[in-house]
Amino acid sequence: FKVGINYQAPTVVPGGDLADVSRAAAMLSNTTAIAEAWTRLDQKFDLMYAKRAFVHWYVGEGMEEGEFTEARENLAALERDYEEAGADSVSDEEDFDEQDDY
Repeated sequence: FKVGINYQAPTVVPGGDLADVSRAAAMLSNTTAIAEAWTRLDQKFDLMYAKRAFVHWYVGEGMEEGEFTEARENLAALERDYEEAGADSVSDEEDFDEQDDY
């Protein structure tokens, strides 16, 4: 599992659909690995928000404090979605293994 921002500009094909940008983000993952990453991100968000870290900057730029709660709820929903997808894939694998026994 790897998430990163590449500081080397990607190659752009003239006349292609991709925009000429200075950086690009890349991610390679599977369902279980990304679920763990969302869990870690949620924990870090909770720690920083509990300390009100950087909140004043965002509020000063026009963001409302209620948006932080909404963002956290969205992260929690995303985390649950990946956990459900992981659980579904495990049950699908078990069903497949049972069919192999016949």
